[in-house]
Amino acid sequence: MQIKQFSLGQLQTNCYIICKGSNCILVDPADDASFLLEELSRQNLNLIAMFATHGHFDHVLAVGEIQLSLKVPLYIHTKDLFLIKRLKETASHFLIENQHITPPSIIKFVPSGSFRLDGFKLKIIETPGHTPGGCCFYFREERVLFTGDTLFKGTVGRTDLSYSNRQDLEVSLKKLFVLPVGTTVYPGHGEETIIGQEEPLYHF
Repeated sequence: MQIKQFSLGQLQTNCYIICKGSNCILVDPADDASFLLEELSRQNLNLIAMFATHGHFDHVLAVGEIQLSLKVPLYIHTKDLFLIKRLKETASHFLIENQHITPPSIIKFVPSGSFRLDGFKLKIIETPGHTPGGCCFYFREERVLFTGDTLFKGTVGRTDLSYSNRQDLEVSLKKLFVLPVGTTVYPGHGEETIIGQEEPLYHF
């Protein structure tokens, strides 16, 4: 499995292209559909799905435009659907430059537990706290974890939003800290890290 990381958009959100052979999935498609479509074409990759760790606009803004060209679904937790419905409003409020925003048109909800899709095998770990429907995606065989805004290098996601919950986030972190210490963490912003470096920083 190959992982390509790009920091995209005004908020420098990490987007990941995960490849197995010519098939690939996108985790957190961020905010540069043109770049991502070009990259997929340049690498001759077949996009089969997109996954969102949560529904904040900076993690999903490219989805709708990508779906105009490629009819692939966005997988997201049902509890974050309300954020997708607010996508235009929220993005217009936070972004410096006004831009045309195409909302996602093909949405599927991530299941609980293990999930297989065309050769990709991942575990969906529900991690509410930053948002109600936050999820992390764990590839057990490769020992890699995509955490979105739940866990970063040296810090965690904010919980001062009206729908956030600090206690839920603490429970979610405990789920992650039982993973093997060498598990590589690919966060929604900033540098990668490993579980074994992050777990000692938190005492609940």
